[in-house]
Amino acid sequence: MVRALGRRARVASAAALLLAVLAGCGNSSSGGGQSGAPLADEPSSSKVNVATAEMVAAKKASKVEACEEGRASDGGLPSIVLPCLGGGESADLASFEGPMVINLFQGFCAPCKEEMPALQSFYETYGDEVPVVGIDVMDTVPGVALEEAISRGVTFPMYADPGGELQGGPLTARAVPATYVLSSSGEVELLQMGGMTSAAQVKELVEKKLGIEL
Repeated sequence: MVRALGRRARVASAAALLLAVLAGCGNSSSGGGQSGAPLADEPSSSKVNVATAEMVAAKKASKVEACEEGRASDGGLPSIVLPCLGGGESADLASFEGPMVINLFQGFCAPCKEEMPALQSFYETYGDEVPVVGIDVMDTVPGVALEEAISRGVTFPMYADPGGELQGGPLTARAVPATYVLSSSGEVELLQMGGMTSAAQVKELVEKKLGIEL
């Protein structure tokens, strides 16, 4: 199962933590997911700092790669500029080119954390052919998301969407973790809703959705 997302703002971090440990709800798709719990509702982006001094220092000391603008003028995603999680260059989603794997997550999401090693392993093996990026979505405590990712060896670039700018578009997060694929022709498809457990599973789903062989 996956962790269902709300629609309106709660600005208190304590509420975010409380909601993160409640009982799970929702169903997985495209191969089965792991259990999770409800998440905090959509915060105001102006009240969430995704690059505090502590986050910047932690990222600098890690192996997480720098965020950078893509090369496309219109790669298929909407034109939404997202800040880099932990500091760095912001990027317009419309500049991203497929094929690409896009993972939506949150710091207090247990299945999100559990699948990070699988995504990282896939990235290390196939990232030259199919890059991976992460987006910390609608999160009042992005520092936790960065810390959890670093502790699990994540090195692929990560962005942040604290205000829910993606909601209503092709990368809508009805629950997390949610992983999408962007094809080379600019089409977006849901790869998996619910945690993935191995690089082999990620590879199998990517090949099936994109019609490629890795």
